[in-house]
Amino acid sequence: MTETVILGVIGSDAHVVGITILEQALEAAGFDVVNLGVQTSQDEFVDAASATDAEAVLVSSLYGHAKQDCEGFHRRLAEADLDVTTYIGGNLAVGQDDFGETRQFFRELGFDRVFDSETDPAEAIEALKADLDLHSTETERESRSVSA
Repeated sequence: MTETVILGVIGSDAHVVGITILEQALEAAGFDVVNLGVQTSQDEFVDAASATDAEAVLVSSLYGHAKQDCEGFHRRLAEADLDVTTYIGGNLAVGQDDFGETRQFFRELGFDRVFDSETDPAEAIEALKADLDLHSTETERESRSVSA
């Protein structure tokens, strides 16, 4: 079974290079990627995740206004009855001096993982595989869910 991930750049951000690299890396790792491109609204992320029964939503932002762009994002996911893993990465805040504080802010918004703009795509993919439990075999996953 191929895991579907939604990928896009949120808000008015038009930076495309990062998500293009991430799309190629995710596809090479075996994911089915739906790349929404740049200047993507929260509703477009939600609609795509719902339409594809996605396992994860990966949000990118490089122009520093992700705090504003992501306000209420997880509420919209919940209202659509979506239970997806959510990641965000990039240059998330203007004047981002302490990434620890930025990470904490986005974790409190509901994101499962928060990455800075220097993160290697391989690191994010390994985290995603772990979060989606893709390192174990299907039989191992089924045996854990039956015994739980």
